[in-house]
Amino acid sequence: MAKGMLDMEKQVFLEARQLSKRFNEVTAVNQVSLSIRRGEIRGLIGENGSGKSTISAMISGLLPASGGDMRIEGAAYQPKSSLDARAHQISMIVQETGTIPELSIAENIFLGEEKRFVKRGMVDHRQMNREAQRALASIGLEEMDVTRPMALLGFEQRKLIEIARALYYEPSLFIVDETTTALSHEGRVLIHQIMRRLRDQNKAVLFISHDLPELMDVCDVLTVMRDGSLITSIDKSEFDEEHIKQSMVGRVIEGNYYRTDDDGSYGSQVMMSVKNVSASILQDIELTLHEGEILGIGGLSGSGMHELGKLMYGGLKPERGEVLVYHREEGGGPLVPRVLNSMKTAIDCGIGYVSKDRDKETLIMEASIKDNLVLSALDQLSRFGLILPGAEKRFAGKQMEELKIKASSMNQRVGELSGGNKQKVSFGKWIGNQSRILILDSPTRGVDVGVKTTMYQLLYSLKLEGYSILMISEELPELIGMSDRILMMKDGRIRKEFSRTEPLTEAMLIGHMI
Repeated sequence: MAKGMLDMEKQVFLEARQLSKRFNEVTAVNQVSLSIRRGEIRGLIGENGSGKSTISAMISGLLPASGGDMRIEGAAYQPKSSLDARAHQISMIVQETGTIPELSIAENIFLGEEKRFVKRGMVDHRQMNREAQRALASIGLEEMDVTRPMALLGFEQRKLIEIARALYYEPSLFIVDETTTALSHEGRVLIHQIMRRLRDQNKAVLFISHDLPELMDVCDVLTVMRDGSLITSIDKSEFDEEHIKQSMVGRVIEGNYYRTDDDGSYGSQVMMSVKNVSASILQDIELTLHEGEILGIGGLSGSGMHELGKLMYGGLKPERGEVLVYHREEGGGPLVPRVLNSMKTAIDCGIGYVSKDRDKETLIMEASIKDNLVLSALDQLSRFGLILPGAEKRFAGKQMEELKIKASSMNQRVGELSGGNKQKVSFGKWIGNQSRILILDSPTRGVDVGVKTTMYQLLYSLKLEGYSILMISEELPELIGMSDRILMMKDGRIRKEFSRTEPLTEAMLIGHMI
């Protein structure tokens, strides 16, 4: 029997018909009809702003629909909240952090469900902790202390807690919105295993990701969206990367979007140096970053590469050794070394930093695009201690235009933007204030192929202008495609250096990170 016939026989769990969502005058989702079947992993892909996350938010009860209707196994479904969706066997994990830092792991897992543990008018925390431990054990986190506050956990650990929380309620539909971009290789393997296990248990999975190779590997069918509309659905047997990309953007993306040169040349002037530094898990780190260089840092999530980024921005103090930045004092003159001992020193010396945890450490989500963009340049935009509103507007407008930031206005709240436009704001706040050294941790996390292309072109043009860029990434093709040199890390140490002039393969890099 043909696979298409088999797919038709799979039971539809959720059906959306003519589903629409409008925000004032903007239509985010335009009359989309979609069936999600049991025993299937359905991928959802499209450029930032195509409507993917809006659809998942309506299905999971986070947003009300403006039009159309949904049905679960034939019965009308109109969720009032995420708890209502959970009662209908739908759980979702989102791209950014969905936990409360001040609460314990157990309290986050059962947020909104505390009444399950009430005895004699009081919450039985011992019983709650036991159930939380059981939830974590289901995804292999038996050793984690469920009484710890979430604030003490790293970004990836918080995402794994969210996964355990979603699975505890045994959903028939599990929605994964961009979460894998925040996970290490081991974390991705874990969530892929979970999705396949649910499919094999005749449950449904809706998987949203910008990582096309990942979607093609994991999914049984792929639905493409563009500008709020459903463009096409493609069965696994017909997956073709170029065709999917063209469907996403409405045009052919020609060739490779990475750099095409292979000389790996950069300036002789050292702009930063790390001299025999140990700090946190970092051990005996020695490196130099040159003018006009893109220096790639690779490894697994626990290798120390994210800590290295914080070290080079002054957010992590050396226990031994020192970090030097070569800086030209006000008024000109030669570059002179200055010990980097704080984030203020880093900013004074023209260093910009984009964190992997963008929404928590780089952007102020409740503030406007303008306020985020000008934050690192207030000294340049003030006179006699007073900030000049006209200068602020010109500064923000210039960055929005040059980076093609899509928004209703510069006064729109950053938290309302798509992942790609948030990342553009993260870049813009440092490029605009003329930071000549950029520390970029996972710079293309959670952005689509079109935005990636724009960012790669921007990084290469900045390199040619003499900017010094430290790019930390778990994406090996990105490291190979964009770096002049690559340093691979493992267990807090730099294990191997590679040059762009070598014929590099992913296998060569993997051998020094695992």
